[in-house]
Amino acid sequence: MNTPKSPLVMGYEVVIGFETHAQLSTQSKIFSRAPTAFGAEPNTQACAVDLALPGTLPVMNKGAVERAIQFGLAVGSHIAPRSVFARKNYFYPDLPKGYQISQFEIPVVQGGDVEFFLGDEKKSVRLVRAHLEEDAGKSLHEDFVGQTGIDLNRAGTPLLEIVTEPDMRSSAEAVAYAKELHKIVTWIGICDGNMQEGSFRCDANVSVRKPGEPLGTRREIKNLNSFKFMQQAIDYEVRWQIEQIEDGHAIQQATVLFNPDTGETRAMRTKEDAADYRYFPDPDLPPLVIADDWVQRVRSEMTELPRVMAQRFVADYGLSEYDATALTQSKGMATYFEATAKACGEPKLAGNWIMGEVSRRLNASELKIEQTPVLSGQLAKLIARINDGTISNNAARQVFDAIWNGEGEDVDGLIEAKGLKQMSDSSELEKIVDDVLAANPKNVEEYKAGNGKALNALVGQIMKGSKGKANPQQVNDLLRKKLG
Repeated sequence: MNTPKSPLVMGYEVVIGFETHAQLSTQSKIFSRAPTAFGAEPNTQACAVDLALPGTLPVMNKGAVERAIQFGLAVGSHIAPRSVFARKNYFYPDLPKGYQISQFEIPVVQGGDVEFFLGDEKKSVRLVRAHLEEDAGKSLHEDFVGQTGIDLNRAGTPLLEIVTEPDMRSSAEAVAYAKELHKIVTWIGICDGNMQEGSFRCDANVSVRKPGEPLGTRREIKNLNSFKFMQQAIDYEVRWQIEQIEDGHAIQQATVLFNPDTGETRAMRTKEDAADYRYFPDPDLPPLVIADDWVQRVRSEMTELPRVMAQRFVADYGLSEYDATALTQSKGMATYFEATAKACGEPKLAGNWIMGEVSRRLNASELKIEQTPVLSGQLAKLIARINDGTISNNAARQVFDAIWNGEGEDVDGLIEAKGLKQMSDSSELEKIVDDVLAANPKNVEEYKAGNGKALNALVGQIMKGSKGKANPQQVNDLLRKKLG
């Protein structure tokens, strides 16, 4: 659990736990061969098993189990050698069997943690479990007047439900956790992470308490499908709960929904506890047995994990832990950084450019790193030209802009065409310096009297006289020499 002091809201401590449903990237459902592709016409991807027709039996999808193992290994969990499926009983129109097949007492993935940065502070959230289960269908209310349509395409879609301890203490921390979890499941390829399509859905359990008091009564905000709405919903819920307590009302445990249009949460139903679902082992499914050699094979085939890669970036490239984490936000960004760093031999400069100019442009254009018009080789050459004194940082940004806007692809060609080369003729630069010193005797006197700002004024005049082509470091060195 996080040990630093928790931020208080109106004198109350906020306590947040998360349950996240990650839709697994299998081609077929968890207990049937029906496809899982998004966007099909209603009820065209539901077979007899999904419809719960009499006599049908579920058969475990091995690919779903393997993805659960991958996740467990990625977050340092214990992979249970034997886990059990249970029936979670509740009635809903889009749940044909009248129960959902899930895991309860013995989940497949146990424990683990997710580490991330909140600003420059490192945080860690403990996981309770991650268990396999099937999704329910979908009720369609908007297409029918006075009626509800049932689409069972999603029924039986494989989910991994990832449950945390109540370790988070602010909406910002909760969003940072959710983003890190999203990064992990997409990085290892077990989930496409598409929040708009419901592939990555978060439920936030929110309560408040006075510092040092027992945990308060929680309310669960269901189906948060964007990071922006997640923060808004939690902030509203926290304020609402505090106001209720301050007005003398008790908080009732409930499931609530967030309305993005009003920015408010509203109760949907009283929250059930485990006992209400009458869990019992599913007699149609034998225990799930995972041999150690299966786990070891999955481990050997897994891609380098983001936190392992970040540690390598610290060790190999001398980056700070914060920068290394930022550069491993996605596999694409990590690949782009490493290619740039290796090509230019200046990993810290490469990291600064990628976290700065490249990221700023990508965000403004709503592009992914894979879509950047400036290739890693071009950025590496640009950094090399700054390093060898050919161009200034300001000129490099002009070249970067030109490549981004499609004005050319060759770094050296653009430097030449735009006349951006720094002045290399020392005699020409010396003449400009002498002219500026002669024209600004007041600044010279002020500098000699100990006013450091006067030097900056002289540097500015010299850069202007050279039309920005003088090397600032060279200018400073020459000025100090001439001024004694």
